[in-house]
Amino acid sequence: MSEMTSAERVMCVLRNEEPDRIPHFEWIFDHRVREAICPGCSMEEFSVRMGLDAILTGPNFKKERISEKRHRNEWGVVVEDTGEEHSFPVEGPIATLDDFRNYEPPDPHAPGRYDNIDRLVKEHKGKLAVGVHLNDVFSIPRYLCGFEGILMALIEEPELVRGLVELSVETNIEMAQEVARRGADFVFTGDDYSAADRPFMSPASFREFFAEPLRRVVAGFHDTGLPVIKHTDGQIMPLLDMILDSGIDCLDPIDPIAGLDIGHMKEHYGDRIALKGNVDCAQTLTFGSVEDTVRETKEVIRKAAGGGGLILSSSNSIHSAVKPGNYLAMHNTLRIYGTYPIHLDSWGASETGNTFS
Repeated sequence: MSEMTSAERVMCVLRNEEPDRIPHFEWIFDHRVREAICPGCSMEEFSVRMGLDAILTGPNFKKERISEKRHRNEWGVVVEDTGEEHSFPVEGPIATLDDFRNYEPPDPHAPGRYDNIDRLVKEHKGKLAVGVHLNDVFSIPRYLCGFEGILMALIEEPELVRGLVELSVETNIEMAQEVARRGADFVFTGDDYSAADRPFMSPASFREFFAEPLRRVVAGFHDTGLPVIKHTDGQIMPLLDMILDSGIDCLDPIDPIAGLDIGHMKEHYGDRIALKGNVDCAQTLTFGSVEDTVRETKEVIRKAAGGGGLILSSSNSIHSAVKPGNYLAMHNTLRIYGTYPIHLDSWGASETGNTFS
């Protein structure tokens, strides 16, 4: 097979086909890890210099600072800066059905909303796959109403939940239409549904409030021509059939901390979806050795690369506690062993050497 561009490679995998080699990218690279590996690099520069296969962004939302560590974003959500790449939501604007009826979401068509996407498409289209973070059915209701608030509303205020979910579906489909017109290649949604041991809500509640809207928002993304990578870590197995029935193209990250095995997922669902994951960033990449990381990266390839349909990455993100040397071990192991046809044992037993030091 002739060498693909990174964009071709990612889109091939999102069709659940076999590319020339396994693609790699991450949702988040903490700035401390980036700085240790590539001093002075922005996320965009890091993606290019490290040879990642996709570059990721999202719509631009304004924010106003309200204290030293807090700001209010355009959705009306107060978030707190934690020193990590993502701030933490602490207060939403909606507590009651009346609040919701008086609420105005951000305009999906506001001037400047997609400036980042326009710039990245102009610079990288056709070379790297351009992915855009949108949401599906849970994160926006969760942020607007608060985590406890939305879960309580499932029981006490179901009309509020349905209204918030519908707002999320409609707004995100409109944003998808905008980013597709601008040349984005795929959507990824980050709405988590589960903790490490169980979903946030019962399967019956998910079916009642979220399953059909999830199908609609994924269909809306597909109507624009954008394939969908669905992120939700945690123990998702009680919800998995409903997630897959929505029509997503790829599931991320097959969370090992929640007991999910990427080999099982490949065997049982690999004919329906591509997979993204899942070198353990809670344990192996954070506390393990280079040798541990090489071994686990090879095991992910062994279990899930067959026939294509795999994007290799961490099991969530390259967060601030990931050892830079372990990230490089994963990255370089993929470079050595990730070309099709896969031959994991062809390099013998000395592949760690100084390559990952």
